[in-house]
Amino acid sequence: MTTRMPQEADAASLVSLGEIKELAEVGRPTVSNWRRRFAKDVVQTGGDRRPPFPDPVGGSDSRPLFDAEEVASWLDLRPIPDAEPGEDGTLPTYGDRFRRGLRLRGLVALRHELGSAERLITDALAVCAMAGVEGDRSPEALPADLLRDAETADPRVARAVRELVEELGSPGAAADMVLSLAERLESELVVDTTPPAVVELISTLVGPVDVVSSGSNLPTVINLCAGTGELLFALGDVRGRGGIVAVEPDPLRRTIIRYRLFAHHCTTVDVCARPEELDTLRPWEQRESDLDPERPWGIPSGDVVLADPPYAAGEREADEGGPLGWALEAVHRLSPEGQGLVVVPSWTLSRPRGTTPTANALMREELLGGDAVAAIIQLPRRIHPFRTGAEHALLVLRGEAEAENRGRVLLVDADRIARRVGGTWPAYVAEVLEAGRSPVDEEAGFFPVSAAGPRTEALLDGRSILPAHRLASKEQGLDHFAATLDARREAAVVLPRLKEWIGDLGIARRPPDAEVPHRKVGGYLKAGQLRLLAGHRIRESDIGDAGLLVVGREEMLGALPLGRRRIALEDLAQYPQAQATERGDVFLLTEHGVRTRVDDAGGCVLLAPVQGLRIPAYRKFLAGEARPGEVWMRPHPLAQLLAAPRNQQRGSGSLVRRVSVRDMDLPELPPEEIAELETILAEMERQRADVRRQLEALDTLAGRLAAGVADGDLALRRRPGGG
Repeated sequence: MTTRMPQEADAASLVSLGEIKELAEVGRPTVSNWRRRFAKDVVQTGGDRRPPFPDPVGGSDSRPLFDAEEVASWLDLRPIPDAEPGEDGTLPTYGDRFRRGLRLRGLVALRHELGSAERLITDALAVCAMAGVEGDRSPEALPADLLRDAETADPRVARAVRELVEELGSPGAAADMVLSLAERLESELVVDTTPPAVVELISTLVGPVDVVSSGSNLPTVINLCAGTGELLFALGDVRGRGGIVAVEPDPLRRTIIRYRLFAHHCTTVDVCARPEELDTLRPWEQRESDLDPERPWGIPSGDVVLADPPYAAGEREADEGGPLGWALEAVHRLSPEGQGLVVVPSWTLSRPRGTTPTANALMREELLGGDAVAAIIQLPRRIHPFRTGAEHALLVLRGEAEAENRGRVLLVDADRIARRVGGTWPAYVAEVLEAGRSPVDEEAGFFPVSAAGPRTEALLDGRSILPAHRLASKEQGLDHFAATLDARREAAVVLPRLKEWIGDLGIARRPPDAEVPHRKVGGYLKAGQLRLLAGHRIRESDIGDAGLLVVGREEMLGALPLGRRRIALEDLAQYPQAQATERGDVFLLTEHGVRTRVDDAGGCVLLAPVQGLRIPAYRKFLAGEARPGEVWMRPHPLAQLLAAPRNQQRGSGSLVRRVSVRDMDLPELPPEEIAELETILAEMERQRADVRRQLEALDTLAGRLAAGVADGDLALRRRPGGG
C-alpha cells in the first residue's frame, strides 16, 4: 500500500480518529481497537497476511491524521456484520459507509460557499429529481423551476449528488439522504420536521395504504401542512399513485416536497399552496358520493387526512388561524368513513374556556360538539428535539362516528405509556386505540362529550381535555383496606407508646354499592367553597431573617426549615398584591408531583410557584360563625387528599411537570367523616412533629459529640456497669 508523505497529503483528504468513527458509523473504541490490533508491527509479528491499519500522514501524536483514501481502502476489506447483501450479491462494507460519509461531508463543506443551507438542499434535490424523471418525461413537460434549479446547481453539488445516486442505487434514497443533512447544515427545515416516533405512530394508525391510487373506487390521502413529506413517505410506496394530494403553504418546503416526489419517480401527486386549491383540483376524479349542494364541485374528500402544522413562536390562543384551524380543515375534508390525524400543541387542549371564550376554545368546542374527535393522544414529553419546551398531542378525527362511539372520546396518555413500555409505545398506543382501553386505567379511557347529569364529568365543561388532566383511577392491584391494616400494624411496632391510640383507629371497608363521587377543585373554586391563593415573586434582596415567614419551593421540598426565611412588613409593603395566609390554609407545590402542608398558625407569605387553598367555611367555623356540620372540608384532609396518588398522576409539561390545581379532584364525603379524618390526621401530624424533634435532638447530640472529639476537648469513657 502506497503511503503519502505528510507534505503531499491534501488537508481536505485528511481525517482524524474521531472523524473515522463518525464517517464509518462505529464507536470510538472500535476504531482504537482496529488501530491497535492491526498495527504494522503486530501484523508482521503475528504472521497476519491482512494489510495493517494505515499509518498517520499528519497531525500530532495526540491527534494523528490519516489519508482518507487509504482508510477507505482498508475499510473495504471489512464487511458490515448482519448487513443485507446488495442486488449484485455483494455485502456492504465499512468502506462504503466511510466513502458515503466523506461525500456528505463534502456537501456540508459547500454550505458556506453557496451562502445558505436551503440553497444547497434545493440544488441537491433538483439533481435528484432530474435523475428520478430521466427518460419518463420530456423536458417540456417538467416544471420550469426544476429545470432552472438543476441547470444552475453548483457543479460540485451536482457531481457529489450523482455519485451518491450511483452508490445508493436510486435518486429517491439520495434525496432522503440529502434531507437527513438538514441538522448538520444548520437548516431551519429541521424545526418543523415531524419527529420519527410521531411518524411511526401515524403510519401505524393509518395502516398500509399501498393500494392508494386514482380511480372512482379507491381511497384518497390528503396531507395538509405536508412539510418536506415525512408523513407522506411514511405511508408506503407513492410511485404511480394519483389519489394523493399534498398542501404546503411555504414555498421552499413546497419545492422540496415536489423535487423529492420526482426523485422517487412519482409525478402524479399534486402539491398545492392552499387548501382552497383542492376545491378545483382534478374534478374528473370526484366520486358521485362526494356531491354535496353546500360544497362546490371538485372538493376532494380524503379517506385519510394528515396534518402536522408548522411551529409558530408564541401561543396564538386568540388567533382564528391557530393550530386547531387545521383540525377543522381536516374534518371538512374527511369522507364519511375517513380518518384524520392532526398534531397540535398541548396548550390548545389544556386552556380553560373562561368567561370570554377565545378563538381556540371555540374551535375546540366545535370539534367536540360536532362529534368529530375519536381520540386524543397526549404524546410523550420532549417528543420534538427542536421544541424542548413544548408538548404535543395527536387528534384522531372521524368523518362519522359508529353508533357505540357517538358522543364520547377516547383519551390516551402516551407519555405515561412510553415511560412504562419504552420505545415500543407507538405500537402499544395503536393497540390501545384498537381495543378502546389499556390494562392500566390511568393510561386510557372514554369520556362523554356532553354531561349526562348535573355532576357528570364531560369534555365540554370548559376545562382542560388533556388526557393527563382527565385520567385518574384507583391504584392498580392494591387492596387499600389490607394495606392500611399493614401500615397500622407496622406503626404500632415502631411506636409502642402509641400502640393503644393506633389500635383504636376505626378502619372499615366501604360497601361496594356505596360509590364515592368525585368533584374537581375547579368546581369548588367556581362555587366559592375554596379560594385559590397565588404565590408571589419577591426579590431575594427583600428576604431576610425577621418578619413574616416565607414559604417557597425550598421550604416545601425540605431544603430549608420553615422560618429560616422571612420578610419584614415594610419590605412586604412594596408588593401590594401579596397577602398573608391564615390558619387552616393549605400550601401546595405542584411541580413533579404534589406536595402539601397545612398552615397551623397563619401569617405566612407564599413565594411562587407555591400556591395556597383556603376553606371559607372553616374560617367561619374558627370564628364561631358556623356549626361543625356546615364545614364540608377541613385543612388536614384537604392537604392529604390533594396529595393522593390519583392527583399526583395529572402532571403535564415538557421541562417541568406541573399538576393543574383546578384539575385535581376530591371525594365528596359527609361532614362528620371529614371531621373524624381531620382529628386523626391532626393527631398524626402532632406525633410526627414530636418524632422530628427527637430526631433533631439526636442529630444535635451526635454533632456536638463528634465536634468535641475532633477538636481534642472530649474524652469518651465507658460508664461503670455499662455493657
